Amino acid sequence: MSLFAAGALFLPGDLASVVAEDARPGGQPKWLTLPDTPTLPKAERSGYAPANGIKIWYAVFGRGEPVILLHGGFANSDYWGNQVPVLAKHYQVIVMDSRGHGRSSRDERPFGYHSMASDVIGLMDFLKIKRAAVVGWSDGAIIGLDLAIHHPDRLTRLFAFAANSDPSGVKDSSQSKVFNAYLARTETEYQKLSPTPDGYKAFFEQINKMWETEPNFTAENLKSIRVPTWIVDGDHDEAIKRENTLFMADQIPSAGLLIQPGVSHFSFMQDPKQFNADLLHFLEIK
Repeated sequence: MSLFAAGALFLPGDLASVVAEDARPGGQPKWLTLPDTPTLPKAERSGYAPANGIKIWYAVFGRGEPVILLHGGFANSDYWGNQVPVLAKHYQVIVMDSRGHGRSSRDERPFGYHSMASDVIGLMDFLKIKRAAVVGWSDGAIIGLDLAIHHPDRLTRLFAFAANSDPSGVKDSSQSKVFNAYLARTETEYQKLSPTPDGYKAFFEQINKMWETEPNFTAENLKSIRVPTWIVDGDHDEAIKRENTLFMADQIPSAGLLIQPGVSHFSFMQDPKQFNADLLHFLEIK
């Protein structure tokens, strides 16, 4: 999912802190803020799993039915820091850094959602997890949809937040202060976490190249999904066209549609209480 048009604008380096500061009470509306990246709690176990010739970083929290959290483009698993402690009270929560993101490695092969979905299966096999619920944000939600289409036997349900079905479903977010603050932040985080800290420019270009042509989920692809699914987005999403969200919800049989109020593409950080309540409700539905 393309969050940014090619050649996205980078604003002054202190913008990220300015936008985050506005999240305080009395500041800007939540959907105009980018709160600080949360931190993950102490994991019960973590490490690297071999998958398709690369190393995927993962961490496991809590006990119960497995729930896998998949982050968005340029991000890393730390972005789920507000969700993991809540979910881990009831579920076994697994986070992973997608290939080339965060602490995970990559190889010379082009990025693609199908290969990243295969990495998820590789991690599940490594952890001996037969089936799991998947919660995805942005690129992570697209990976979740790919899993639901091609590996339905490995999913129990899918919470797809801020996905798009094809490149035409994306807005140009290059003038968004929130998105530019996010870009500046993720570059710094990449340099801190990545096994190839000097490779951000090439990584950025490769992800943008993927976004220009992927995903390509047809109506027939979406109609084939039988995994219980919610299509979710924020009512002020800066990146996703509402008509594409509605299209996906209409095509997936029995899919739920949820538009969260007062938030944007970063709902899970802007209003974690609302996001977590919706997520827990979804996971508890029988």
